[in-house]
Amino acid sequence: MSALTGKSLILLRGLPGSGKSSFAKLISENDTYPVFSVDDFFTSAESGTYRFDYMDNHKAYALCEKNTRESMHAGKKKIIVDNTFTMAWETEPYFRLAAEHGYSVYVLTVENYHGNKNVHGITEEQMKLMADKYRVKLM
Repeated sequence: MSALTGKSLILLRGLPGSGKSSFAKLISENDTYPVFSVDDFFTSAESGTYRFDYMDNHKAYALCEKNTRESMHAGKKKIIVDNTFTMAWETEPYFRLAAEHGYSVYVLTVENYHGNKNVHGITEEQMKLMADKYRVKLM
């Protein structure tokens, strides 16, 4: 995928509470560019309340991919997806979509240097398990 296409898919990855959503909002340039997350599925549009249900996780992933695909069909210049992406299989659908629609892919890891806590009710033990699975591809 060439950066010459001018179309970019930015995948923000990191553990819960690292600041992915905040950074996504920042680089969306005042909502000029769409931001999608698995969290969107679990967040009430009316109240903004977040309610995670592991049994619906597959639906949340499907919705995030669908929204990304639709934005690519619409020719959005920049699309941002913020998810944990702790395992390689979670990024694969996005790399496929990018290849199909001529998008360059940028993967950025957001680290929690600001001491935020996750707002998703994930225990310290669960966070450690997620961190143990986390791999960074440097080459």
